[in-house]
Amino acid sequence: MSVVPALPAGPVTGVLPAPAEEVVDLEEVDVVEGELVDDDALQPVTAAPAKPLVDQHTILYPGQALPTAEDGPRYTRRDFEVSAETARRIEEESAPENTDRNYRSQRRVFAEWCEGMGRVARPCTTATYVEYCAHLIAREMAPNTISTYLSAVRTWMPDDKKPGTTVARAMWREYKKDWSRRNRVKKAPPITAEMARAMVDTCDLRHPIGLRDRFVLLVGRKALNRRIELADLVVEDLIVEDGGVAEWVATSKTDQEAKGEETWVPAEPGDPRYDPVQATRDWINCLHRLGVRSGAVLRALTVAGTLQSRVTATKRGDHVTGDAVNDWIRGRAYAAELPNWQDITAHGMRRGGAQEIAEAGGDPTKQGRWKAGSATVKREYLDRAQSRAENPWHIVAEQQRAGTQP
Repeated sequence: MSVVPALPAGPVTGVLPAPAEEVVDLEEVDVVEGELVDDDALQPVTAAPAKPLVDQHTILYPGQALPTAEDGPRYTRRDFEVSAETARRIEEESAPENTDRNYRSQRRVFAEWCEGMGRVARPCTTATYVEYCAHLIAREMAPNTISTYLSAVRTWMPDDKKPGTTVARAMWREYKKDWSRRNRVKKAPPITAEMARAMVDTCDLRHPIGLRDRFVLLVGRKALNRRIELADLVVEDLIVEDGGVAEWVATSKTDQEAKGEETWVPAEPGDPRYDPVQATRDWINCLHRLGVRSGAVLRALTVAGTLQSRVTATKRGDHVTGDAVNDWIRGRAYAAELPNWQDITAHGMRRGGAQEIAEAGGDPTKQGRWKAGSATVKREYLDRAQSRAENPWHIVAEQQRAGTQP
C-alpha cells in the first residue's frame, strides 16, 4: 500500500514553481489529505505539454522546436530589484526638475479625479483616459496644458498597460482648433538690441548684482540662451577670448542626451559697456573676488553683493532656478521703464536675438540650438522676416523717395 496526496479535480497542467531562491524539502512536507490505494492502482501522472511561446514575429529555423515556457530564463528577485542609489536617481533625475515636479502634481490631480469618479487611476482604462480628456476640455484649459496633463497620466502607467490615445487625441485636436480661434497665445515680447542696452544702463557695474545681470543680458541674448541653460552654466563652460566668448551648453531642450554643443558669442565693437566679452570678464573676476572659481556661473546674491547661503537648496545646490533668471530680467525691464515691462521675460532675449539674426538675412537655428529644419524657427523668425522684408509698402516708399509717385 502507498499513500499519495489527493489530486485536485481536472487535468494536471504542470507544477507550480517554489518561491524564488527557496528550496522545498519534500520529506518535510505534511500530507494534508490523502487516501490509501493499492500499488497496482497507481497511475502515472504526466504533466501537460508546456504551452508554446510564439507570436506573429517568431522565426524558426528548419528542424528547430517550438520554444516553450520551459526554455525561458528563471528569474529571481535580484533580476527585478535596483540598488538604493539607482532608486534615488530614478526618483530625482529621471526627468528635469520642473518637469518632474509638474508631473507629480498632474498625476495627483488625475488620481483625485478618478477617486471622485469611482474609477481606477493606475493602471487606468482607455475609457477613463478619454473621459479625463473630456473633463479637461470642459474646464477650457489651454490645449498645450491639456496635452501635458495627458502625457503625465500616460507615462505614469506601466509600459504594457498604457491607455489608447487615438480617441483622446482626436478630441484634443478638434478642441485645439476651436480654442485657437477664440484665443491668441500671448508671447513674451522680444528684447531688441535697444531694449537690452537700456536694461544694461540700469546695472551698477560697481556692484556684483549689476555685473551679474549685465552678463546675463549681453551673453544670454547673443547666445540665444534658454533661461535654464543660463542657470545651468558652470565656470568651466566659458572660455573668454579677445574675439568672443565660447559657451559650452552641456544640455538643452533639444539635447536631452547631454551631448553638449559650443555656442560662439562674438565681441561687440564700440562701447565696452555693451560688449559681451567685457561683461563676461568682469563677472568672472567678480566671482573670483567672491571666492568662486568653479561651479555655477550665476549665483544668488544678497543686497550687499555677497553670496547667499544655499544650505537649504537641496535640488539645485549653488545653481539658481530659471525662475530666478526671469525675475532678474523683468526687474531690469522695470528699472529701465520699458513699456509693458511686466510682460518681459528671459525668453524675450532669445526671441529678440533670433529675430535680429533673421531680419539680417541669417538663420538662427544653430545659434539657438533648435533642431535642424525647426518649424518654430521657420514660422516665427525666417518666414516673419521674409514677409516683412517683402511687404509691398516698401515698394511704394521707394517710389515716393525716387519721385515717381505722388
